[in-house]
Amino acid sequence: MKATEAKLLAFLKKSPQFVIPIYQRTYSWTERECRQLWDDIVRAGSDDAISVHFIGSIVYIEAGLSQVSHQAPLLVIDGQQRLTTVTILLAALAEALGDDEPIDGFSARKLRNYYLLNPEESGDRHYKLLLSQTDKATLTSIVGQQELTAERSLRIVQNRALFKDLIAGRQSHLAAICNGLAKLVVVDIALSRDQDNPQLIFESMNSTGRELSQADLIRNFILMGIEPGLQTSLYEQFWRPMEISFGQEAYNTHFDSFMRHYLTVKTGEIPRLDDVYEAFKGHARSPKISEAGVEALVKDIRDIAKFYCAMALGAENDLALKVAFHDLRELKVDVAYPFLLELYQDYVGGLLAREEFLEAVRLIEAYVFRRAICAIPTNSLNKTFATFTKALKKDRYLESIKAHFLLMPSYRRFPNEDEFKRDMQTRDLYNFRSRSYWLRRFENHGRKERVPVDEYTIEHIMPQNETMSDAWKSALGDEWARIQQTYLHTLGNLTLTGYNSEYSDRSFDEKRDMDGGFKHSPLKVNAGLPELESWNENAIKSRAAKLAAQATDVWRAPALPVDVLEAYQPQEARTAGYSIEDHPYLLSSSTRELFEAFRKEVLTLDPCVTEEFLKLYVAYKAETNFVDVVPQAKQLRLSLNMSFSDITDPRGICKDVSGLGRWGNGDVEVRFNRIEELPYIVGLVRQSLEQQLGNGGDV
Repeated sequence: MKATEAKLLAFLKKSPQFVIPIYQRTYSWTERECRQLWDDIVRAGSDDAISVHFIGSIVYIEAGLSQVSHQAPLLVIDGQQRLTTVTILLAALAEALGDDEPIDGFSARKLRNYYLLNPEESGDRHYKLLLSQTDKATLTSIVGQQELTAERSLRIVQNRALFKDLIAGRQSHLAAICNGLAKLVVVDIALSRDQDNPQLIFESMNSTGRELSQADLIRNFILMGIEPGLQTSLYEQFWRPMEISFGQEAYNTHFDSFMRHYLTVKTGEIPRLDDVYEAFKGHARSPKISEAGVEALVKDIRDIAKFYCAMALGAENDLALKVAFHDLRELKVDVAYPFLLELYQDYVGGLLAREEFLEAVRLIEAYVFRRAICAIPTNSLNKTFATFTKALKKDRYLESIKAHFLLMPSYRRFPNEDEFKRDMQTRDLYNFRSRSYWLRRFENHGRKERVPVDEYTIEHIMPQNETMSDAWKSALGDEWARIQQTYLHTLGNLTLTGYNSEYSDRSFDEKRDMDGGFKHSPLKVNAGLPELESWNENAIKSRAAKLAAQATDVWRAPALPVDVLEAYQPQEARTAGYSIEDHPYLLSSSTRELFEAFRKEVLTLDPCVTEEFLKLYVAYKAETNFVDVVPQAKQLRLSLNMSFSDITDPRGICKDVSGLGRWGNGDVEVRFNRIEELPYIVGLVRQSLEQQLGNGGDV
């Protein structure tokens, strides 16, 4: 490696050509980075005390051996964002200068012939900087003063327009811009093909521009290390079509998330979003993937990406599935994508019928929505969906999905009809995060001709106004204030209308009978309102109960015959039937006192905690055991279901029992024999529970 300091313009002038390899990311600088560069240039150019302004490094390697007739292009490993942005700025400045030359060396002709073009060359060699794919055609058109192609690089077009506006705003002070450009300095880093590893250098570079995404690193990791012919083939056959499927903007914003879901499907582990690259390298280097080869890996990513784009980016062609995926996106159920990607793959592969796939998607939607209505914490959803496929029986695909939903216990449960209907009637649905979603689903359920709910506004039948009119107070009765506070934003009092401003705070009779009122509404959610004589507490509760009953059909719960569901029950659940009477040591007064005090505290740790008496110990569970109690003559032996390295135990009373045979689950053992120790013991147990619950982890 050879590093030298260089004036950027001199560096551009002496270099034959810069080529951005196909494995590099597309141009991604936004207005923020461009404005920062512009401000730095103007400041440097306006202040004689500033002699140079450093903007980072340009790392490159020769594309091939130079010849007497011409120098080989330079493959840019790091610095393409700065090179591209300065090129766009120079092209915009050349347009603005015309025949003027504010300072020596800065005329339109010189800018183009020194820094933008190789005037004596033709074809691709005519240009100083060659980008990849869409970026290439857009930049060469701008630099070559040609008409832009139909497929344009959004970032280049937007930033060119920005620089043209900024230059126009300083038309009488262009010398400062020229001076600032002349002061730009870079570190010129030339790599040796024989001695330097471009991939390692690429990973370690700290860019002064936009941070590399996990997707950028992954693409480079895959393509950089292979021979150029295969590199080009894999990029054009698989990676480029994938970039096009995502679209320029969505590729930048969604691809990291997609790769996280992809790795979750492939490895069964959920990587942190900022650790996706490291997780991918581990996956790519695993024996199975290494043996299959890089082409199989890239093809697999491309195939799974098609499914993701169909679900997450609206690219699905099947209308019913497209609508179902849209509903999921409105609920923001990103955590379900690992499970959905496997379902989609099996749907395409013929293992899962189209109607069953659609029903499975709707079950996921109902599961998430019902839990939101019932205010069940979401911190377990990522793990729930990441591990869901382990429960699948693909010869009974949909049946096994339903069974798993029905058997998930406590905090992962699928809310039943009674729980859902109860909370649907009382939840504040006006301030619910997916307000437009649930109204649209209500209105369009069962319709073949869908109603564009977005064109309507939500209406409070009983008005929100705190200074309620006398007419409304009379209609609601003496307890009008309590009724308004209790029911204002609930299901029974909310509806849709296209006449919100006309309704205002009018009385119920007026809202019902006016032009465009409830009597004339074509909307299903307004059914029954025209027949009502008044609007009061009973009317609100009655309508809420009716709509909540309908909701169980819109967001339908899974159902299976009892004998079918019984076959999916865990074996221990089918054979359990023990009680405290089966544990002789718990019948003695001293041990019983310890146990009763312990169980009282543990059962109040979280509403999801359950107690189960087994033959040799007592299990306390959230979804699985987090602590097991083995009663002994004068003490309780506790097994905490966690790794010994994860326990925080300042007193040092826990014991590492990993690898030892004993009753109970987990690697941590602690003995409880004095009632005074209870608070500390419960603190240890809480750690095991919180680890199972995910510590409030991300959704």
